[in-house]
Amino acid sequence: MNHLEPASQSRQQQIFTVTRLNSAVRMILEQDLGLVWLTGELSNFAMPSSGHWYFSLKDMSAQVRCAMFKGNNRRVPFRPQDGMQVLVQARVSLYEPRGDYQLIIESMQPAGDGMLALRFEELKRRLGAEGLFDEGRKRPLPREPRAVGLVTSATGAALHDMLTVLERRAPDLPVFIYPTQVQGSAATAQIVSAIMLANRRAEVDVLIVGRGGGSLEDLWCFNEEAVARAIAGSAIPVVSAVGHEVDVTISDFAADLRAPTPSAAAELVAPDRSTRAQRLVHLRQRLTQAMSRHQVAARHGFVLLQKRLDHQDPKRRLEQQSQRLDELDRRLQQHLRDRLHQGERRLAGLAMRLQARSPEKRLAIGKRRHQLAEERLHALIAKRQDLARHRLAMLGARLDGISPLATLGRGYAIVRTPSGEVIRRASQVNAGQTLITTLAEGALRVRVDEVDNR
Repeated sequence: MNHLEPASQSRQQQIFTVTRLNSAVRMILEQDLGLVWLTGELSNFAMPSSGHWYFSLKDMSAQVRCAMFKGNNRRVPFRPQDGMQVLVQARVSLYEPRGDYQLIIESMQPAGDGMLALRFEELKRRLGAEGLFDEGRKRPLPREPRAVGLVTSATGAALHDMLTVLERRAPDLPVFIYPTQVQGSAATAQIVSAIMLANRRAEVDVLIVGRGGGSLEDLWCFNEEAVARAIAGSAIPVVSAVGHEVDVTISDFAADLRAPTPSAAAELVAPDRSTRAQRLVHLRQRLTQAMSRHQVAARHGFVLLQKRLDHQDPKRRLEQQSQRLDELDRRLQQHLRDRLHQGERRLAGLAMRLQARSPEKRLAIGKRRHQLAEERLHALIAKRQDLARHRLAMLGARLDGISPLATLGRGYAIVRTPSGEVIRRASQVNAGQTLITTLAEGALRVRVDEVDNR
């Protein structure tokens, strides 16, 4: 049985608890992937009282949960909203209590310029890794150039500025212009063609490639790989003079020298009486480039040290516990609201039942029923009275229709003898006889003078 014990022990070593498994997976994700850049649409954005941000990033096919703790979201210069396209830098992690894969966001910026900046950094890193920006391959500018070439727009202000400076500093210096577009989709190919044309003709000792200032999109053709490789591959020393002093492009790193502006580039290439001043400018440029490289290296070292600190520092644990606390707080608040709503509904039901059985309620219902019955009785009496009046009126009308008074009212009269016998024929009356004539109003006593039996 002893030969089975190592295998049994090996299987036991592979048995993980859920907590241990989630912790191991989190460490694998954070160590192997490190910081990543990604873009997407914000949704389900929430900011609890702790100040942390919780949301999802999604595209057309998938989504991922994200958390951005308040120590990082304080640096975001805008207020995120659902539906907003953003570019984020994040580390891939795992929320251990639930086993949910998530992103811990380190920085956030709106998409657009952010994507261009990401492309800029990626190309800069790749070309730098190839040695395209090494100081060892950069050549010094000629102290006394025979001719200067300008690769820029024929209608731009930069050309006018450079020609003005060259005319002032070296009026006898020949200048060759290689016109090209410096903005738009066609600019990249034209700039490359102009640089190649200047190298084929070999009529200048130094080239200035540049344009005036503009937005990041306007200057983007000078961040294209084709332009950088054309500048680096030029047999003629190249001065990059793109935009203003604050604008930095890939062409600046690929060129033999970067000038802060087109006018400054013309100052650098034109021979000057003060060689010392020219050397100071050159040294300043080299110092700026060296400081830039040193800053890039320092940032890279800082990122590495920060990643190592993140893996060893209890901050991660604190972030996990803070996120867990936020989740428990949300669940507690929801549970309290549910219990409160249940109590309110039960109290309302009991109140309705109590109100339905209240003597006051029942007395009010009885009074209402009595009132309705009384109203119906009065209505019935009134209706019976109306029917009786109507019937009486009809009987009166019928009685009036057969009443002698109605006949008398139309001009007729009733003739009687004093004894009350009604006279219907003239033969019933003799001359000189007294009769009583009843009219509609009153009666007449008349004497008969003559009787006509016709």
